[in-house]
Amino acid sequence: MKEEKLKKDTAKEAEGKEARVRQTGGLKERLGRVKKTRWVRFGIVSVIFFAWVAWLGNWWVALAWLLLADIYLTQFIPWNWWKFSKNKLLRTVMSWVDAIVYALVLVYFLFLFVGQNYQIPSSSLEKTLLTGDFLWVNKMVYGPRVPQTPLHFPLAQNELFGCKSYIEHPQLDYHRLKGLRKVERGDIVVFNFPAGDTVCVDEPNPDYYTQVLEHGRDAVWSQHKVIYRPVDRRDNYVKRCVGLPGETLKIVNGIVNINGRNIPEPKNVQYNYAVKVNGNSPDYDYLTNELGVSNEDIGRNITVDPLTGQQFISPELYLPLTAAMKAELEKCKWVSSITRAQYGEGEGLITYPVGVNYGWTHNDYGPIWIPKKGASIELNEKNLQLYGRCIKDYERANLEIKGGKAYIDGKPASRYTFKMDYYWMMGDNRDNSLDSRFWGFVPEDHIVGTPMVVLISFDKDRGWTDGKIRWNRIFSDANPDK
Repeated sequence: MKEEKLKKDTAKEAEGKEARVRQTGGLKERLGRVKKTRWVRFGIVSVIFFAWVAWLGNWWVALAWLLLADIYLTQFIPWNWWKFSKNKLLRTVMSWVDAIVYALVLVYFLFLFVGQNYQIPSSSLEKTLLTGDFLWVNKMVYGPRVPQTPLHFPLAQNELFGCKSYIEHPQLDYHRLKGLRKVERGDIVVFNFPAGDTVCVDEPNPDYYTQVLEHGRDAVWSQHKVIYRPVDRRDNYVKRCVGLPGETLKIVNGIVNINGRNIPEPKNVQYNYAVKVNGNSPDYDYLTNELGVSNEDIGRNITVDPLTGQQFISPELYLPLTAAMKAELEKCKWVSSITRAQYGEGEGLITYPVGVNYGWTHNDYGPIWIPKKGASIELNEKNLQLYGRCIKDYERANLEIKGGKAYIDGKPASRYTFKMDYYWMMGDNRDNSLDSRFWGFVPEDHIVGTPMVVLISFDKDRGWTDGKIRWNRIFSDANPDK
């Protein structure tokens, strides 16, 4: 052991001496001392770097190659200064710091330009994606975005240990690199939550705009800590794209209609059903373990006697079911009947545009036109209600309304031409999904990527010895309908 330790210490001392020699002399001397293996590594890194610069389309970034040349070859900057130290503790600590920094830089570029992991937090896409699924999200399909807030910690979206995980300045303009294709109908898409630009950090749910609608802006600002988040630092959501730029969407009794035609529903689309129980107690184990209904989605009709405080549970459940699940549940002896739950106007449901009553519900919605890049609209009262947020907040046009007329940059404007494409996103669990019906369009600069594979999946309704890990979902297709 002592001999091995002595050999390691001797090797480290020799490495330190060699590093000190490399960092002396002029350019010619330094280059002459570089080993062939280091030249090879520098050549490989250079090829990858210039391919990345070409992909970025910004050749000013190529100047950073000089920094790479110094790191690998000339070392005019003493990158490995700590290797010269006689303090063993300092060398040990700095060797770990050096490894961690390299790993974080690698993760930073991997997450920005290739893909990243994402966890499904809610049941809005069941049964296609389940609560507890961990996904690998591919950013190269639609083309990765150049980071708008480049100074951020790569392993956190917007918070780290209760503090911001990013520095707000500098902020870069939106730019997306060339991808394999554009967003298509039926794609499951991860995107930044559009209504997440303003957030009550101490009470994020419901979202800021819903709270303002319910309580008033002054009350929200006086009672909560309100902050603004840049586009790429807003919370990540995942939904299915059902409407594309330039299309007209309408929903009739839950069925999505595009340009006058009903579109095929996902195989595992779910709707809420009222399940009447025939006197026997419902088999909740069957519902969660066999049928696969999430505990959070089991609705019970509970009333409380105002005099005694006693609770009364109605013999009726509200469950999201696929057609196959409904057929299985109808076979249960304790089930009396199963009927589609109906939702209508006046039930407290907020629809987009928030604060405007068109008589739309999440079951019967629209028609509404989805903005397309290069397309123009007339700036009348209704269009300003539907698209004013897109124009002012997403495209950042200086839009003002004075006396019922629109002004852009202080000048009267009768029309507006969109600068970006927009998309309409919905969950497969149609009656339990807060999606575009509630907060509107998803701009193209909010698109993150598309999930490709389920890495692993955990069932939060089960224990570790009772099937918590869903083994059958590991490395399964994250979008089997495509």
